[in-house]
Amino acid sequence: MPRSTPWFGLAAAILVADQLTKWAILSSLAAGERVRITGFFNLVLAYNKGAAFSFLAGAPGWQTPLFVGVALLAIAVVSVLLVRSPGRRMFCGGLALILGGALGNLVDRLRFGQVVDFLDFHALGWHWPAFNVADSAITVGAGLLILESFLQRGTR
Repeated sequence: MPRSTPWFGLAAAILVADQLTKWAILSSLAAGERVRITGFFNLVLAYNKGAAFSFLAGAPGWQTPLFVGVALLAIAVVSVLLVRSPGRRMFCGGLALILGGALGNLVDRLRFGQVVDFLDFHALGWHWPAFNVADSAITVGAGLLILESFLQRGTR
């Protein structure tokens, strides 16, 4: 078994978790509907045609093919890095989370032309932009890559 297989397995698990949670929300809520869970957290069905924080969400539609192309390029680059560096655990863990998240949001863009978001955190009247499991995985993965870069620098 290739040493990179577990990393691709982690990416696949993130993809499955992302799509299952989105399926549950899509089958439970109408667009824009909110369900209060706590004083600081709601579930909400929101669609995002843009990138992070709704960047380019208001563009007339050209952004979807652009984001699909960027995601495909990122998936290819991350996959090559995983195959070339399977022994670097933190690095590959971060890459696998990013890969799974990128795949999850790519599936949405191909199916719906936009990404399904549903996690809505808020405090004191301020709402963080809604996000999803894929976005969370990408963020944690990027954090692991940053941390790993500092740790690598310290061992040189």
